[in-house]
Amino acid sequence: MHMRARIVSRISQGLALLVMGIALTSPGVHAAERKKAVAKKAASTAVAKRTPAKSSAKAPRRTVAVKAARASAVSARAPVRVAAEPARLSFGQLAGLHDVSDPLDLKSSVALVIDQDTKEVLLSKNDHAVLPIASLTKLMTGLLVSEAHLPMDELITITQDDVDTEKGSGSRLAVGTTLSRGELLHLALMSSENRAAHALGRTFPGGLDTFVARMNAKAKLLGMADTRFVEPTGLSSRNQSSAHDLATLVNVAHGDALLRELSTSPSHEVAIGRRTLQYNNTNRLVKSPSWDIGLQKTGYISEAGRCLVMQAEVAGRKLIMVFLDSAGKFSRLGDAERVRSWVEKTHPSAGAILHAGTNG
Repeated sequence: MHMRARIVSRISQGLALLVMGIALTSPGVHAAERKKAVAKKAASTAVAKRTPAKSSAKAPRRTVAVKAARASAVSARAPVRVAAEPARLSFGQLAGLHDVSDPLDLKSSVALVIDQDTKEVLLSKNDHAVLPIASLTKLMTGLLVSEAHLPMDELITITQDDVDTEKGSGSRLAVGTTLSRGELLHLALMSSENRAAHALGRTFPGGLDTFVARMNAKAKLLGMADTRFVEPTGLSSRNQSSAHDLATLVNVAHGDALLRELSTSPSHEVAIGRRTLQYNNTNRLVKSPSWDIGLQKTGYISEAGRCLVMQAEVAGRKLIMVFLDSAGKFSRLGDAERVRSWVEKTHPSAGAILHAGTNG
């Protein structure tokens, strides 16, 4: 009995397996399976297609993100560089001289206007302050060269010794350039050419040290007690003077016809080999029909600010003007215009003299 039951059970299991096998091998099943395979393959292809598209879509966003991050980093660094390298203040700014006001609202922290004939002081502001004078130095350089009566046609060659090691400034007078002493003097006074001025001092009889000693001796002889020179260009901030001393120098230099001519020349061309170089005056007022300038010199280094000295005739009066430590590229010229306008309108007498601070 039990044996028969086991046989029947095994036969039933065999029949079930047989039916299942037939079902699995039928065409309908194959179609369904093929459909599933095709669907699976299509899905895989779609995924494969979507994947590169997704990557390529992300790539630009990533590039933009990287660029934005880099730009942000640069922007973040920029203020740090600015903070690490602030604009250098002039000696006058450090001393608080710009805090002193004056009736003409001058932008120069030091100013002095004197009647050349009567020595009457028409305007003064911090006129005894001793400050760096930059290329106003070249007025003393030119005075000594002119008074030495050295041959102006003597040829002088620019050497490596004339290259600026003080400020690292450039020059169109390359090492090896040869010009006459007269040409170098012209460029030094009119265009404030540093290598020209240095070469004039270097080739002075006795050499550069002798020339600088002569500069200081001349200043002492003229009573310029606040003045000291260490080199002939003005690139060193140790070349210092006061407005009163500079007015004295302008007065003496104005008596030299050569300095008058060269310092007020609007422009000049020099031939260097096959080239012709055009130089212009650093003081554009010499070209103005509103001005009658007899002598002038500009100067600038960061320690000195913008500087200007002039002898000019205004409203029938011969005036000596000194402006030191002016803030702004054109402000020294603006100050000169303010003074000229004021003199023309008021023809000041002793009762109309303007005074501001006289900081020492």
